[in-house]
Amino acid sequence: VQLQASGGGLVQTGGSLRLSCTASGRTFSSYVVGWFRQAPGKEREFVAAISRSGDITYYADSMKGRFTISRDNAKNTGNLQMNSLKPEDTAVYYCAARSGYWTYDTAQRGTYEYWGQGTQVTVSS
Repeated sequence: VQLQASGGGLVQTGGSLRLSCTASGRTFSSYVVGWFRQAPGKEREFVAAISRSGDITYYADSMKGRFTISRDNAKNTGNLQMNSLKPEDTAVYYCAARSGYWTYDTAQRGTYEYWGQGTQVTVSS
């Protein structure tokens, strides 16, 4: 599956952005979808993930209550709604996909087989 992330940009503290991940090539509903981010000089970290049918979601602690992950399998699209953005949310955001069922290691980036190219999110103070 090929993934294309979009929707990044420059926003002020407290603002919102909606990222999208568009998939092509294989049946999108066959994949768990995750979002990760990488700030300059830091490792790529887990943001959120959603199960194949969308009935299970999981967030990193710092994103709970601010970010919402969703998907529309009919449109082969995953989304990440980000509210109450902070300067520390500045990073390149990547969508990723993994085949198979939801498992306990969903937050582990090494378990994802496919990655999009990333989209830059910059939050100004």
